[in-house]
Amino acid sequence: MSNTTKKELVGTEGMVLLDMIRRLNRRNATDNLLKLVSKTHPADLAWVIRHLSEHERIDVFNIIVQTERVGEFLSELDESIMITLVENLTPQFLADVIGDMPPDDAVDIIDVLPDSFAAEIRKHMEKEELDEVDELLQYHPETAGGLMSPDFMYLDGELSVGEAIDKVQKRSEEKEMVFYLYITHGDGKLAGVVSLRELLTNPAHRQLQNIMKANVMSVTTDTDQEEVAHVISKYNILAVPVVDSNYNLVGIVTVDDIIDVMREEASEAFLQMAGAGKDTEILLKSTKENAMIRAPWLFASWIGGVAALFIIGAFEEELKQVMALAAFIPIVMGMGGNIATQSSTIVVRGIATGSINMNDFRKIVLKELRVGVILGLLYGTFLGVLAYFGYSEPSLLGLVVGLSVFCSMAMAATLGTVIPLILKRFDIDAAVATGPFVTTAIDILGVLSYFMIAKFFLNL
Repeated sequence: MSNTTKKELVGTEGMVLLDMIRRLNRRNATDNLLKLVSKTHPADLAWVIRHLSEHERIDVFNIIVQTERVGEFLSELDESIMITLVENLTPQFLADVIGDMPPDDAVDIIDVLPDSFAAEIRKHMEKEELDEVDELLQYHPETAGGLMSPDFMYLDGELSVGEAIDKVQKRSEEKEMVFYLYITHGDGKLAGVVSLRELLTNPAHRQLQNIMKANVMSVTTDTDQEEVAHVISKYNILAVPVVDSNYNLVGIVTVDDIIDVMREEASEAFLQMAGAGKDTEILLKSTKENAMIRAPWLFASWIGGVAALFIIGAFEEELKQVMALAAFIPIVMGMGGNIATQSSTIVVRGIATGSINMNDFRKIVLKELRVGVILGLLYGTFLGVLAYFGYSEPSLLGLVVGLSVFCSMAMAATLGTVIPLILKRFDIDAAVATGPFVTTAIDILGVLSYFMIAKFFLNL
């Protein structure tokens, strides 16, 4: 949602601003607070608001709405905080604020507001602004169509460089990312792109179609936001044009929006991999909501624990004969779970960044298997030696423990790689494979293989 042009305040500088705003608010120093707020970047104000109490937020927000940058501030806020703050504003006031915002940011706000409130705001918006918003609302918010801005600079290919420069001077102020000038022909079909630098360094009489780069990278309105981010990251461009099914140029997605997408996608992936849902605003939820979000994901771990309990119970007689076996259960399960999480994280990240080619399925799995074998041999040997010298009976305990760790780690590395790759093959989010799901599977298989090896070698 944000359109940040300045690094968010952090550390000492941010805390000084937070403390200053709190003190001015407590003293009811409205004029001084208004001056401070007016000079502070909206991204920094959003950071401050996040750390204020609910009562303080309302007081400071009532000051912020008196400034001209309230729209920029709203676009920087966390979704839940923004909804809480604006619910006391009038639809007319919000319509005026949203009308002054870039259409893509305006859509982001309208899209998350309650339907009834959004409908009231729409009634007060001017027709031209409403048409722009409705045009963007027809697209899914996580596609190029939902991210794009319709305010971009495009020129007909038959224009001369001199005519183009004149148009840029007259219209560039209201457009985004004028570093790139998109060239169209016919009924607005994308033909090429000219950089502002190329425009200024060519003779005034030359036509744009003769200096443009025809092979321009573009995405369609239904391209997923992750793919858009991949295109911008791979080709190091500041914006990518968006075309419809007829190759008509309808908007551009700029790098600032993509940075927000990448941050959001990364946050969701980390939360899923940790088994904490995918709500990036989980820290802003109440204790009850936080617990309810995380509870279902932990159910997989609970199931795994219960399964491991039954497995250990099934080998109760063997444990009675060799009590030392119980001492090594945690480390056998733990080493397998840890390497499985490592492998899954590496694979999920590789899928997200495009560095993993799904056609190399076998090669990727075999590589992680070899890693698991090497590390399994290393730590299996260490633990086997420890068990041998630490426990005099039975004599083969060191071999059992070492072999169990080896098998557990080799198997875990393989499963941690295979599961996310298979999910990706079926177009399922690979991040859900990590965390509780993979580690739970490894815990069950690890403890089972441990007791089977012990039973075989120790003749139990």
